[in-house]
Amino acid sequence: MAEQTKKREVTEDGLCWCGSGKPYETCHKAIDDEIKLHQLAGEEVPARSMIKSAAQIEGIRKACALNTAVLDEVAKYIRKGMTTEEIDQIVYQFTTKNGGIPAPLHFCGFPKSVCTSVNDQVCHGIPDKQVVLRSGDIVNVDVSTIVDGYYADASRMFEIGHVDKRARDLVAITKECLNRGVAAAQPWAHLGDVGAACEALARKHHYSVVEEFGGHGVGVEFHEDPFVAHVGKRGKGMLLVPGMIFTIEPMINEGRKDVFIDSANDWTVYTEDGSLSAQWEHTILITEKGPEILTY
Repeated sequence: MAEQTKKREVTEDGLCWCGSGKPYETCHKAIDDEIKLHQLAGEEVPARSMIKSAAQIEGIRKACALNTAVLDEVAKYIRKGMTTEEIDQIVYQFTTKNGGIPAPLHFCGFPKSVCTSVNDQVCHGIPDKQVVLRSGDIVNVDVSTIVDGYYADASRMFEIGHVDKRARDLVAITKECLNRGVAAAQPWAHLGDVGAACEALARKHHYSVVEEFGGHGVGVEFHEDPFVAHVGKRGKGMLLVPGMIFTIEPMINEGRKDVFIDSANDWTVYTEDGSLSAQWEHTILITEKGPEILTY
């Protein structure tokens, strides 16, 4: 068994399994040894496929840079009176002009290049020329981008015109839930730490956390393991290992946590009680020094 493990970890030339071209002893051996200790202690550890190589990380960084630029472009133009279809056009044109592909377009039949979720829409809102942004609206713009086969994913909330205090507070606290979730995503911590950090702040402010949808691994594919819940218990869940890349994207409701999917399009998720919902999202990389935000 030990010899078989060695063959999986080291090439015939003694190079690391990750494809870095470096000797295994100076590349992933220390990380692999640490993982084995946690596994022997009965902890859930990530599959090797969840740990990105240096080349993959570099490719994902490029996708993330364009993804951020797309959101910056949306921020320049989003305003009262524009339609969510216009947001979709901005995303498609800017992405393709700069050498990327909008990941949502035709993904499992999704018809547009971006998700635009307004007010009580939790996620997966479909851009529409009939949906006009009005003063007081809050809208989540969720952008996912492919560059040279690598994926990035991030979203921002936008406040349209004059937004009342309760909506502004929800947006601000949701962003802080994201910040605290990222801060909890330390190497050799656990996914439960991330969920616990998001959940604690949301509940402190009497909000609820959507549980059916969450973050996910990303980079080589649009959606990968692990699933990242925004509720949890500290010290529980999968071990966080340097080289993992995933999204943290808390969906926080003003009212109850219950949601439903619109039967008219089988995509858009709404709050069951019609209350407001907000979401912020980053793609992050776990490094030996801590979490690194790849998207903004």
